[in-house]
Amino acid sequence: MTTVLLISVLLSFVATYLITPYFIKFLKAANIVGIDVHKRNKPKIAEMGGPAVMSGFLLGIFFYVAVKIFLYKGLPNIIDLFAATTTALIITIIGMFDDIGSLIKRVNFKRVGLKRIYKVLMPLPAAIPLMSILAGYSIINVPLIGEINLGILYPLLVVPIIIAGMSNAFNMIGGMNGLEAGLGIVYLSGLGIFNLILGKETVAIIAFSASFALLGFIRYNWYPAKIMSGDSLVYFTGAVAASVVVLGNIEKFALIAFAPWFIELFLKLRVRLNTENFGVLQNDGTLKSPYKKIYSLTSFFMHLGKFKEQQIVIMIILLEIFFMGVAFLFSFGI
Repeated sequence: MTTVLLISVLLSFVATYLITPYFIKFLKAANIVGIDVHKRNKPKIAEMGGPAVMSGFLLGIFFYVAVKIFLYKGLPNIIDLFAATTTALIITIIGMFDDIGSLIKRVNFKRVGLKRIYKVLMPLPAAIPLMSILAGYSIINVPLIGEINLGILYPLLVVPIIIAGMSNAFNMIGGMNGLEAGLGIVYLSGLGIFNLILGKETVAIIAFSASFALLGFIRYNWYPAKIMSGDSLVYFTGAVAASVVVLGNIEKFALIAFAPWFIELFLKLRVRLNTENFGVLQNDGTLKSPYKKIYSLTSFFMHLGKFKEQQIVIMIILLEIFFMGVAFLFSFGI
């Protein structure tokens, strides 16, 4: 990791760490709050972490670009970098509107917002910057299949599917303090390390700036959270991850590391996605699944034993770390 890259990602961390408390105060003053259902007194806390994380992410990226241009007289693939940044900005704004709309009405502590089909399609406009520069490589390496040449279909069809798919997928595993941010830190850090090993520093800075911004945010999002992620943050995380996958041409690695989200999708499809990740708080502080069967990863761990919220979050993050390790082993044939 070069010095410029290291300083850039540290700026992303510090900026988010310092900015988030002010966002929390602003969100509370604006009554943009949600109910933390896994706490005994059901406290209302700030909900919409995307803008804070996005601010740190942008600072790190812009510092990296400025130093590379003014001190090193150039930056390869700068168009790719700005396309990915624009995608992240668009998706965060979309997520902010979704957050605000979902907070208008709640039923039994559950968010009631747009219909599912609209949520699936909402991230598609964020793919336009990457589509317009014909981002990515038409030849992709798919596990168990091998290389496939998609030609012009890759930027025009596959890129928007990846953006929309990963943005929505990151929204599936959540509902607990620190879960979305924690998974994002692990996944994006893994993508950044993998791109750095491949010599793709310009792509790696995108992943690392986002993961370190999330690292600064999770200080306030970890149990007991002072701010919840909201759709703005999970959409941002998914879109940045998708941009890194496309620009780095690391589909095979990314698919293996994405296993927890595929498992989550499989479990929820059994009930046509009509399920929640929330648990029922018990007298001993543990969470009990409201369902007799397992319809999500959070539900799986609730059925596995008596665990508290933070313990379930840690176990799911460890599961992602495991699959990230599998992805590295598989990619390098160790």
